[in-house]
Amino acid sequence: MATKPTSANPPAAGGGVAPAPGKVPGNTGNLRRGGGRPKGVPNKATAEIKALAQQHGPDAITTLVKIMQGAKQPSASRVAAAKELLDRAYGKSVQPIEGGDPDKPINMALRIAFRRPGD
Repeated sequence: MATKPTSANPPAAGGGVAPAPGKVPGNTGNLRRGGGRPKGVPNKATAEIKALAQQHGPDAITTLVKIMQGAKQPSASRVAAAKELLDRAYGKSVQPIEGGDPDKPINMALRIAFRRPGD
């Protein structure tokens, strides 16, 4: 809901009324600062599914080990199983970012463009 123009809330560019404080211009949703689930609070929608899946964790690990050690399994399946086990045990490996010469920093450019609504 937009507010009336005042000295504290001047009209927006293009003659419209500026959005209410805490609202994002052009967004019809009810966004506000501090809205949403606080950090550290689990997502209730997925918490039950996660708990059910965790009950099968030991069986899944056992299955991956059997696939990895199975001589009759295709090598691609054995490698995939080993990779999954290593990722779970030690975390995923770090992916370095290459920019050519390792002694020179990576140069990046950022372009910010402001547009009026409707342009």
